[in-house]
Amino acid sequence: MRSRLSRLPTLALLAIITAGALTPATVVARNADAPNGRAPHAYKPAVKPNTGAESAAEAKDDAGDDGPATGPVDRRTLSIGRGDTLMDLLATANVPTNDAHDAVAALREVYNPRRLQVGQHVTVLFEPRRGGARKFVGFEFAPDPLRSVSIARKDDAGFTSSQTEKPVTRKPVAAQGVIRSSLFEAGAQAGVPISVMMAFIQNFSYDVDFQRDLQPGDRFEILYEKLVTAEGTQAGEGELLYASLTLSGDDMPIYRFKTRDGRIDYYNGDGESIRRALLRTPIDGARITSGFGMRHHPILGFSKMHKGVDFGAPNGTPIYAAGRGTIEIAERSSSYGNYVRIRHNTEISTAYAHMSRFAKSISRGARVDQGDIIGYVGTTGRSTGPHLHYEVLKAGHQVNPRSVDLPTGEKLEGRELQAFQQARRSIEKMFEDSRSGMQLARTPAPASAEEKGCNKASSC
Repeated sequence: MRSRLSRLPTLALLAIITAGALTPATVVARNADAPNGRAPHAYKPAVKPNTGAESAAEAKDDAGDDGPATGPVDRRTLSIGRGDTLMDLLATANVPTNDAHDAVAALREVYNPRRLQVGQHVTVLFEPRRGGARKFVGFEFAPDPLRSVSIARKDDAGFTSSQTEKPVTRKPVAAQGVIRSSLFEAGAQAGVPISVMMAFIQNFSYDVDFQRDLQPGDRFEILYEKLVTAEGTQAGEGELLYASLTLSGDDMPIYRFKTRDGRIDYYNGDGESIRRALLRTPIDGARITSGFGMRHHPILGFSKMHKGVDFGAPNGTPIYAAGRGTIEIAERSSSYGNYVRIRHNTEISTAYAHMSRFAKSISRGARVDQGDIIGYVGTTGRSTGPHLHYEVLKAGHQVNPRSVDLPTGEKLEGRELQAFQQARRSIEKMFEDSRSGMQLARTPAPASAEEKGCNKASSC
């Protein structure tokens, strides 16, 4: 009896000691994870360097040792900083290195991670696990208003990538204006996006010399598409549907039309394609600084035949192939500097000189289409400043580009012409409806005579 009673204090003491040793640790752990004693809904770690202990814990999670998910996916949005890569961003989010590499490799199937810009938001996804840990399950971002890209864990066999195109509505927008000093300035005042003005200029370059043909008081009209997402976000511009340029009272309308065999082109009101064998001006927004003919050479100091046309433009301005053809020469050529010559047919070739550099894939024997970029404005060779020296050669001899009789494109006939005329009337009605609504962009009231500064010597 005494022996049994003598053991009771010892058992009680052990129970007390055991309880005392465990209880404080439990309280401390609960308070560390849940302030005010309340369990958190989801684990959201603060931004901090990834320690060895955390890496080990996450590796244990990824191995599945802590069991299945215990709650909704945690979403943590970060942004690309200056000089950062996507791997840097994932490391900041404490994503295990192996997982980050596999996820980025999966991304390359649908998107080049090097195209991510500073400030791009990326949402990293984690799945909560038992014990308060988490498992990296992927990331997502929207590279532009029309696309979303997603990377997701595929069981335990790596990651898979996907992208979703957002549906958009194409809203017609009308704009019109009066040209006073330059077409670009008039377009900007009318609220026309630069990309639309570039398309406008390129399509009229077959027939219009934008340096010499434009005069103060000339007018323009444009109907183009604006892309809008379901959320109302503007996602850029669609197609140029209609444009008209009024030069000295003469209207020059063009209309976008798709033929029954799927070819898309621009046609005048009679159904004739505006496309010609060669562009009149193989460069945008440039001014003619020297025409074809005899001139006093600015470097040699004596009169010499100038066998081309010079277009003054800033260094690096893109130069376009005037027509479809084959590259005959693409190399450094004495006084011409960086020089390209394109053969368009058995009789006609064009040449481009003083380039700062050639465009990628431009080499002898390469095929180019009309409007392809072949190089960039520079001042190589015998040159006093950045400009393009442009030549048209007929049977191997330089001729005045402005005097060459260039054949026009196709002319629609029969049912194709009837379909075009119906499409033209629909476009004209669309322009009138857009012009009478809130989407019209107008230029300010005409300037006074003193403010009109556009002439043949200025850049229009």
